[in-house]
Amino acid sequence: MLIKILIAVAVVVVLFVVVVAMQPAGFRVTRFATIGAPPAIVFSHVNDLHNWEAWSPWAKLDPAAKNTYDGASFGVGAGFGWSGNNQVGHGHMTITESKPCELVRIKLEFLKPFKAINTAEFTFKPEGDGTGVTWSMTGQRNFVMKAFGLFMDCDKMCGDQFEKGLAQLNSVAGSLALK
Repeated sequence: MLIKILIAVAVVVVLFVVVVAMQPAGFRVTRFATIGAPPAIVFSHVNDLHNWEAWSPWAKLDPAAKNTYDGASFGVGAGFGWSGNNQVGHGHMTITESKPCELVRIKLEFLKPFKAINTAEFTFKPEGDGTGVTWSMTGQRNFVMKAFGLFMDCDKMCGDQFEKGLAQLNSVAGSLALK
């Protein structure tokens, strides 16, 4: 009887490993919103990391997080580090590409609660009196993150935060556009 139980457990473990290994290694989370402000105003809020606290959804999750800035004041080379509670973790981001009113690309380095290096990208397109903003994040998942993805919907988790951030960006940038 014990041998049958051990064989059954081994089969379940092997099946789990196979299912996890077959999951895609790459991921992409994308959200879009129309912001009620011209591209120059919206771009300036993303391209200058000092402005992120006004609209970033993670700033609201831990207002006591320790934040640091390094490198350029804005644009390529601008850096932002954070260390906070379990909801925001610990990491650093650096703007790696910046095209005025078109694109901001960021290298994201997560250190806690897990290590990962991802790429975030914001694209801006004029839409009437406003700006269409697409916020995306791409990266690779190791075996543990693939297994985690079987039980947690990472697109929904991150996507929900992106939606909140875009709504807050609309509020902040939209109020400046009215002035």
